[in-house]
Amino acid sequence: MKPSAPRTPTVSQLRAFAAVAEHRHFREAASAIGTSQSALSGAVAALEESLGAQLVERTTRRVVITPLGERIAAHSRRVLAALHALTEEAEAARRPFTGPLHLGVIPTVAPYLLPAVLRLVRDAYPDLELHVHEERTPSLLGGLADGRLDLLLLALPAGGSLPVAEIPLFDEDFVLIVPPEHELAGRADVPRDALLDLDVLLLEEGHCLRDQALDICREVGADPAGGSTRAAGLSTLVQLVAGGLGVTLLPATALDVETGRTDRLAAVRFAHPAPGRRIGLAHRPGSARTTEYGRFAAALREALRGLPIRPAS
Repeated sequence: MKPSAPRTPTVSQLRAFAAVAEHRHFREAASAIGTSQSALSGAVAALEESLGAQLVERTTRRVVITPLGERIAAHSRRVLAALHALTEEAEAARRPFTGPLHLGVIPTVAPYLLPAVLRLVRDAYPDLELHVHEERTPSLLGGLADGRLDLLLLALPAGGSLPVAEIPLFDEDFVLIVPPEHELAGRADVPRDALLDLDVLLLEEGHCLRDQALDICREVGADPAGGSTRAAGLSTLVQLVAGGLGVTLLPATALDVETGRTDRLAAVRFAHPAPGRRIGLAHRPGSARTTEYGRFAAALREALRGLPIRPAS
């Protein structure tokens, strides 16, 4: 008997499988695409049946993608991105910067820049349906690649294995945060190698700010301390400093918000040139909204001028 040919997968099946391949967890994948776990599991099973191949190994503790599944996941992301580009181009042609826009933002930017972003959208783009997704950089880049997200606000260069188009917005300095009784408290001319003698606390793995802080420390030969102490966010990190567990690095845009909650913190400025980071937008190369994103970036630079930043040209 001749075996039946594979059936063409549906978009919902590809979206479900791409989410599972990204998150390696059925519950998290279901949450990411806004469906139930049972519906997602059924869609993945239906995809396997359609293709006549096993794509996922299901165990009690984790999800393992088979070698074929990894290749199918890559195809799925390309198909979903192409479908998203199709609808995006039609929407862009209908009316510039209207309809839905899914904006991804890293956690070390979201609390400090979103107020300005939301005001800009409300005042200048009233017909834009903005959806904000706060995630770490690897998840944002995955969402951009598979069409789940349209535009990212993050530290540049974005990195990742797939190409992205980047639009620089601004540069900002890092500020050293110490307890108020620290010998460096209040100084504005501290050399970077002062980090050699300090216990620098870091965010947990997965944050690009952690990697940036590590790079700064390694440049001067410092070995960040803190033992097993790690923070999931900047608010927790500065509280650890206030409690006397060490010092940390904050981006300048976060300084007022994070140090304004307690009098147990003091800022230390580095001597010029201070270490810092570049923040910008990223989108898929060749997006139908490329021109609109460029105009949005220009408007956003103006909206952010009151912050302690240096606009990028």
